[in-house]
Amino acid sequence: MTQSSASPLPPPRELRRLRESEALTQAQVAARVGVSLETVRSWETGRSTPHGRNRDTYARLVAEWATRDTASARRAPAGTPTRAELSFRHSISPDARPAGTHGHQVSWRPGRVAASLTPHQAFDALYEFCAAALVRQAYLLTGRRELARESVERAFQLAWQRWPEVAVDPDPAGWVRAAAHDWALSPWHRFRSRDRHADPPPADPADRALLHALLKLPPVHRRTLLLYDGLGLGLAETAAETEASTPAAANRLLYAREVVATLVPEQAAPELLPRRLAELASSERLRAARPSSVRAQGERRVRRLTRGALVLTAVITGATALTLHVAPDHYERPVARGTAIQGIPARMAQGPLSEEQGQLQAKLRAESQSGPERLLPEAR
Repeated sequence: MTQSSASPLPPPRELRRLRESEALTQAQVAARVGVSLETVRSWETGRSTPHGRNRDTYARLVAEWATRDTASARRAPAGTPTRAELSFRHSISPDARPAGTHGHQVSWRPGRVAASLTPHQAFDALYEFCAAALVRQAYLLTGRRELARESVERAFQLAWQRWPEVAVDPDPAGWVRAAAHDWALSPWHRFRSRDRHADPPPADPADRALLHALLKLPPVHRRTLLLYDGLGLGLAETAAETEASTPAAANRLLYAREVVATLVPEQAAPELLPRRLAELASSERLRAARPSSVRAQGERRVRRLTRGALVLTAVITGATALTLHVAPDHYERPVARGTAIQGIPARMAQGPLSEEQGQLQAKLRAESQSGPERLLPEAR
């Protein structure tokens, strides 16, 4: 397959899909074409198009990718996803490739569920495909190994609860990624005792310095840097995932790069930082749980929450019923001022003492303040 400079290139989304099918990063493509990383990003986002000699070189690369993608689709058995369908960029590692099949599990097909897969099989395929990479991403965001695993498990449990919605999402792995990043960066973790102490730092001094620089960034700036430089998302996509405007995301990215360049200048070069992020995440032995156990934990949590909601509803219902039982069932007008109230005895004024009361009063007054004198036995 050949493509001249006069023939049109595929749409930007297709350019990115073909690159991901080769498991190549934008930095690697920029090095092969001889342009900057920002140029390749602008081509894949549609902000600009290649021209001249760069267009010829880039067109030849795209033609090779398309040829291999088509050949792979023809060789694949019926019902097997193509290489392009397996080519999500959700691994932090530059040379990471999509996970293969395991038994009945196959890699996730974006935007739709394969007709031959049950919901359990489709969920397990999505989990097998991107869970390990998401754990590495969460570790870069938090610097905590256990919290990184917990964040990914909670995100997939939430995805399983909302599976009808996630299964038809155009980017289900991106849906889970956003949920995992949100949970990892939640400010409520600081109130848990197990998260108050930092994890042991990486053994390598360069990795330790880079992780320290990342954790010095505010959480939203750290996430922006990871999405843009680590995962290779476009600026508009990064802004959308971080719920910010494009100018705000650009300012956050510039600030994050400036801080990293100040703390670790030898690792902050634009062409070096993505690789260093991948090496830092890959240096840790971070493993995700089995998908079946994640589903089971999520279902148990849902059952506990359901039972708790039922108990709370029963308590509220009982309290409401008791209140209705003891509450007045009719309206009583307030008593006007000056109205006599029936059934209350009249207040009696103090009158003269009787003869017996007068004698008792005189006796009490005649005794000392401390009471009657003590009687002592007389000796005989």
